Formats: sequence, C-alpha cells, structure tokens
Amino acid sequence: MIDLTDIQSAARRLEGQVLQTPCVESRTLSEITGAQVFLKFENLQFTASFKERGACNKLAQLSGSAPARGVIAMSAGNHAQGVAYHAQRLGLRAVIVMPRFTPGVKVERTRSFGAEIVLHGDSLDEAREHALALAAEQNLNFVHPYDDEAIVAGQGTVGLEMLQAVPDLDTLVVAVGGGGLIAGIAVAAKALKPGIEVIGVQALRFPTMFNAVKHASLPQGASTIAEGIAVGTPGRITQALIEKYVDDVVLVDEGDIEQAIVMLLEIEKTLVEGAGAAPLAALMKDPQRFRGRKVGLVLGGGNIDPLLLAAIIERGMVRAGRLARIRVSARDVPGSLARITAIVSEAGGNIDEVHHQRAFTLLAAQNVEIELVIQTRGRAHITAVLDALRAGGFHAQEQ
Repeated sequence: MIDLTDIQSAARRLEGQVLQTPCVESRTLSEITGAQVFLKFENLQFTASFKERGACNKLAQLSGSAPARGVIAMSAGNHAQGVAYHAQRLGLRAVIVMPRFTPGVKVERTRSFGAEIVLHGDSLDEAREHALALAAEQNLNFVHPYDDEAIVAGQGTVGLEMLQAVPDLDTLVVAVGGGGLIAGIAVAAKALKPGIEVIGVQALRFPTMFNAVKHASLPQGASTIAEGIAVGTPGRITQALIEKYVDDVVLVDEGDIEQAIVMLLEIEKTLVEGAGAAPLAALMKDPQRFRGRKVGLVLGGGNIDPLLLAAIIERGMVRAGRLARIRVSARDVPGSLARITAIVSEAGGNIDEVHHQRAFTLLAAQNVEIELVIQTRGRAHITAVLDALRAGGFHAQEQ
C-alpha cells in the first residue's frame, strides 16, 4: 500500500506540471449549512479535473522502453483528458477508449489533445475490457483510472494541498467512483492529522464502493448525471485503502446532485459536473452531521455537457419556485387571456409560455383551460400570483 512519502514524492513530481488549486472558504455556504465550508477548486485544472494529477504522476514514472510504446486508458472523460494532455506534453502516443455514452464535450476535448479516440461499450467495464485487449495487441502501457498506486498517489496530492492551505480542517468530503481520489486523500490526511474525518460520497444509482465496504447489496442503476463516478467495479487497491482510512461512505440521489450544481453556479459562480458536486450534495442532504465543523469539499471536475447543464438549471429553478407552471380556467371569450396576463404582470410574474387547451379538458365547452409557465421570485410569490388570479375571478392552481 502507498503511504505519505509516496504522495509527497508525487507532489514534488507534479510541481509546475499541474495547478495548485485554491482551497478557500465559502461564507455563503457556511451560513446556509452551519458548518465552516472550504472548497477545493479542482475544476480549475487545465483539463478541468483532478484526474490529471494521477495521470501525470503515472506517466512521469514510465522508464526504459515503456514511453516509446505509448499509453492506453479507458475513461468516461476526465481521466481520458488527463492522460491525453500529459501524454501530449511528454511526447507519448495516447489511445483512449471511452464508453459510447460519454458526453460529446469530453470526447472532443480529449481528441483536441492529440489522443486517438475509440468509442466502445455502454459501460466503463466494457470499455476497460476493450482497452486491455488493445493494450495486449499493440503493446501499449495501460493506465488505469484508479486502481494503480501511482494514480492514487497523484490524486492524494489534493489532500496535501488542502491541509497546507487550511491545517485545522476536521472533515473532508470527497466523491467516490473507483476510489482513487478519496484513497489518496485519506492516506495523506490521516498521516498528517490522524483525527481528521474522511467521508466518501457515491451516487445512489452507482453504490458499488458503498456496497463493497458496507457489505450491502443496493441495486445499480443504468445512468446518473454524475457519470464521472458511475463505476461498476470498485478498485482492489482503492477498496483496501478506503476500508483502512475512510470513516464513512454516504449516498446522494440525482436531485441532491442537481441542487448542488445549481447552488455552486449561483452562489460561487463556479461550474462543476455531477461528480464534482456530490460532496456539496452530501453536506446539503445532512447538514446536522457537519454543523459546527470545518469541512473541506473537493470540487473534483467541471466538465459537463452544456445541454445537460441547461436542463439542470431549469429543473433547479422549478425546485426553488423560481419557475412555476399554473393552470387557469376561464370563459372562452375575447379578452380573457388579456385579463389573465395583465393580472400575472401586475403581480410581478413574467410569463415564459402560454398554452390554450380547448379539446383535452373536462370543462364546459364554452370554457378554456390556459396553462402558463411563469418566472417568479420564489414559493411565496407563486402563492401571491395565484391569489391575484383568484381575486380576479379565475380558478387557478399550480401544477
């Protein structure tokens, strides 16, 4: 197993090769949660992910004839970019096998670093098997995304930097997929500060490490917005380290992750992907557990498909009551719609969409059902708009 000296050696190896990202307090999130919250902005790395730490550490240690043979990796995107970028820097051939569902932004970004892209399989496990076959066939060095001591040591430098920046942190919350990041961070953190608590976070739809360390048997789903931690098989090396050094692993659902993405965008003006938002999702889901503590959250990456981000923002606005859909019943006569829109406007609502429904309704034939999608200031404002419509003589309700 790796130890603190391996991670410190990795830190020296990475000096000047990757960004030492900021770890700073979020005063707003601290006020909201009751904990003192510090954010480690790994989404600011050049490839927008912590993954390039492990990749760089691994590639920098290739020796003899290994560099000339080139490297191959399998990844849903962030590890792929890390390997491709640092292989390009070091003049190595890089082949990257990615599952077919990988967001286009990650595929194109990886290709831009000069890597040869192979899209294969519908899961990381299928991509891994194909990558191993190609590695044997073409005599390439296989760079595993997490189950490799050099990778784990590289990722562990995140923990070193967090405790250098904020030595009195007493809790670290880290997303878990294959476990490379949390394993490395936990080794470093426990060596430097044995009393620190390290908590892992997995997506409820992919609870593989949760099942492994807690001897549970929760079912695995087909997809998650946190595709960066959607790992079907936990690492052998990482599982052993997690069982030894990590205090707990918790689960968050899709809505929790979506809310965290929107909060970070709105409050911190920083863009994270689903896996990067998982630690904040865990904090928001159970704030009482962290209240009064100094908590470090690792924002692991910021590579997210723009269309997915747009959908998440819109859904977040709905959950916050900033976007509402209301149904209004009215007489189907000239001027009714104008009166309704005027009332909504006077109440301060901004209309996004209007749908007239005459056929698919149980109302009397001379009536019409009007569906409005409106922008509001929150839940109380929705109630105020509905009250104004009812005072105007209309039957109105939120859908």
